[in-house]
Formats: sequence, structure tokens, C-alpha cells
Amino acid sequence: MIYRIMSEQKLFAELQPIVFEGIDPDKPLVIAGPCSAESEEQVMETAKGLSKNGIKIFRAGIWKPRTKPGGFEGIGLRGLLWMHQVKKETGMYTAIEVANREHVTAALDAGIDILWIGARTSANPFAMQEIADALKGHDEATVLVKNPVNPDIELWIGALLRLYNAGVRRLGAIHRGFSTYGKHLFRNEPQWHIPIELHRRIPNLPIICDPSHMGGKRELIGPVSQQALDMGFDGLIIESHCDPDNALSDAKQQVTPESLNLIINTLVLRDTKQSTENLTLLRQHIDQCDNELLEVLSKRMAVCREIGQYKKEHNMQVVQNNRYSDIMSNRVAQAKDLGLSGDFVQVVMQAVHEESVRQQIDVINKQIL
Repeated sequence: MIYRIMSEQKLFAELQPIVFEGIDPDKPLVIAGPCSAESEEQVMETAKGLSKNGIKIFRAGIWKPRTKPGGFEGIGLRGLLWMHQVKKETGMYTAIEVANREHVTAALDAGIDILWIGARTSANPFAMQEIADALKGHDEATVLVKNPVNPDIELWIGALLRLYNAGVRRLGAIHRGFSTYGKHLFRNEPQWHIPIELHRRIPNLPIICDPSHMGGKRELIGPVSQQALDMGFDGLIIESHCDPDNALSDAKQQVTPESLNLIINTLVLRDTKQSTENLTLLRQHIDQCDNELLEVLSKRMAVCREIGQYKKEHNMQVVQNNRYSDIMSNRVAQAKDLGLSGDFVQVVMQAVHEESVRQQIDVINKQIL
């Protein structure tokens, strides 16, 4: 694992920062605009509203890969003319989604400043390689890659690596959450541990959060944005529409430029230059707690192996369902009394139980020499 991480860091060693003239590199990057470019009037009204409030990068979907046929799939090439007009009239940088070679070529020819690759495309290695091939020779391009629809960090890194191998150095990632079955609070589950792991493995890769797709609701844009900034994300990409209630796509997760301005003005940027002496002491305490936790787990597994030996000698089944049910209910109740999340402790105890079962099976299957 350590070798792989060092290898990935070396592979991406030549990444360049994503900076633009006129945009403060010490502040989070903010990209905003409608889910879809619907008309020239809608694009220009939204762009001017955002520009008035200090947004420097305008995004809009020109080609829209929809989950099902029959929905609005984008205005197509006409939209590039509108993006050019945005840049001409407001001075904003522009960003659009691309999904194949033709999109890349058209976007670059139109002078689009940032290309992003959507979650459905990043999950397809063939599509990613086609895009990477189209970007060869365009070393100045800025490309952002959304996480694949499903929580697969290797697929995400693979998509980034294909672009890097094609010569793209102004490269970043967009965390938009992961698809899950059924109804949940979030449209796409954050699973924050995955972008954290991505940052650990590629520390110099900028990561931007997409609170619009993650939350799926306007009221979640602010809280998700704040959490992302608190976790050290490098920026936000947010959907904003001059008339979101009548948007042709993803109406519920878009806000007006005025509402977006209110959201951004309420966000708190944490000071990263504060003295870390007290933080270091607290982290040392965490390390001590982790060491004690590992020792306790080691002792627990030693007892589990003894239980496995007993079950082997008495020809007993490894999994005792009643015992498992008692453990789960009792530990969750204890956790709540201690101020811990019951859901969290349930996940932890499930993992501990699975390892305990594995240890016992190893003992039972071990041949006597």
C-alpha cells in the first residue's frame, strides 16, 4: 500500500496549480452557472447576475448526458456561441462538460477555459481514453474530473491518470457524491472518506466540491459547501440559474445568483495559519487512543481464537445468531449512553464481528501438524 501511494505521488508529481489571472489563488475557487444552457437570454442574465456578485468563472451544460432518454440533453454547439458572449461581455472565464472527442475539440476551438468530465463519463475507461487522446498536444488545458457514479477510487484515479499521461497538468477533481439506491437525505451520498483518501494518495491534486449534485436540494448547498471548506477542499462548483423553478434540468438543486451570493457570504473560511501547538498535543492524544484501541482489538481477537478452538473441539457452528444479535443491540445501547452515534457503532461492531468470524474459521480449518 505504501509503495503504491508513493508511486502515485510520483506519477502525478508534475501537476500544476489551477490559477487564473484576476482570481485570488489563496481563496477557494468558485465556479457557478446553470445546469444547462437553455437560451442566450437565460445564459446572459445568469452570467451577468453572477458576475455582479464577484463570481469569476461561469459554468453551463452544453451537452447533457441524461440517465434516461426523453429529457433535455443540451442545446449543443449553439451554446458555445453564448459562452463566448459571456466571456466578451462579462470577462468571466468559462467552463463546460465534455464527454467525447468531438466535445473536446469544439470546446477548445471555442476558447473554453475549463473542461469538466461528468460522473457517467469518468466511470467509462474507453470514454476517458478517447478524451485523453483528444487532449494530447493541449498541455495548457484545465480539466476537472468528477468522481464516478459509484464509489470506486481506483476508477477515479485511473480517469485522472489517463489525462495526466496525455500531457494534462492543470488537472483537478470534483467530488459530487455517489449514487445509492432508494431515498436518502442526499441525492448522492458524500462518503467524505473517499476524497480524503484521494487527497492522501495525490496530495497536490486540487479537489473541488459539487454541493448541488451532492445535496440535490437548494437548502443543502450552504451546509454541504461549509463542510467541504472545513475539510480543506480547494473550491466549489455550484449550479445557479436566473429562474431555477423553471429550469429544464435539475431545477430543485439550482439557486438564483442573488441566493448564491447570500450562501457564499455566510461561508466561513477557517484560518490555516493559526499556531498548531495545541493541535499537535491533541493529535498526540489521538495517537495514544488509537494505540490503545489497537491493543484492545488485538486482545479481543486472541479471545476469539480461543473461542474458535473451543467450537472446533466441540463441533459447534462458528456463527451463533442469538449471540450476535445480543452483542449488536447491547453495544449500540451502550454507545448511545456514551454519546456515540448508534449507526456508527453498529458499522464498527459489524466489522469487528466479521473479523472475529474470520479468525475463528481460520482456527477451525487449521490442520493439526
